[in-house]
Amino acid sequence: MLDSDTSGGRSLQGRSAVHGYTVEVLEERIGYRFRDVALLKQAMTHSSFTNEQKIRKTQNYERLEFLGDAVLELVSSEFLFRGNPKMSEGELTKTRASMVCEPSLAFCARDLELGKFMLLGKGEENTGGRSRDSIVSDAMEAVIGAIYLDGGMEPAKAFIDRFVLSDLEDKQLFYDSKSNLQELIQGKLKKAFSYELLEESGPEHDKLFRVSVNMEGETLGTGEGKTKKMAEQQAAYKALLLLRDRGCI
Repeated sequence: MLDSDTSGGRSLQGRSAVHGYTVEVLEERIGYRFRDVALLKQAMTHSSFTNEQKIRKTQNYERLEFLGDAVLELVSSEFLFRGNPKMSEGELTKTRASMVCEPSLAFCARDLELGKFMLLGKGEENTGGRSRDSIVSDAMEAVIGAIYLDGGMEPAKAFIDRFVLSDLEDKQLFYDSKSNLQELIQGKLKKAFSYELLEESGPEHDKLFRVSVNMEGETLGTGEGKTKKMAEQQAAYKALLLLRDRGCI
């Protein structure tokens, strides 16, 4: 996690420096060097940390997330509008929603390992907050907002193009993984498949589900998530990657 220093400097200490999750490493990963590094630190600060440390609420990532959400919507809308001249308004809206929904942004955030750079309260840390879709997807939007404030639209758009709108073939599989898998197995392969709950763990308010997807006795993929639906989506995505490698797609 990043250093909790709020002075705006680049120095880091403690766990972050030992494990390499520093401001400099994060800047290198996102491909942008901040003039005001405090913005990046704010983007990585969860409300549980500011509450626990009795820091002003405005110093967590929520305001940056609000801004980043708007920038992301504009950039992704233009991307779809220009790239799909025959797509209707309804189709554009549906596609954009799938591209910038919580699970898909969390997917992008995990490529950057954003969760490992975050400042979390002890309670959130102990209940798996670093891997929670809702947190890392919000952090992704907060980073977009921070880049926009620090450098304007051009670097914010470059970040979105590189980390959200790139590699759309794989990401599209993920966005619609359950429906894509059903169509492939039942429609093209003419086989039966099912999801199986393997494990349910954690306290009632913070459950973790582990699910497998099976086709005629073979496990095609497993997934984890805070809901069964999220776990099934991840399992379906892994199954699609496996079937693609086998030439079924």
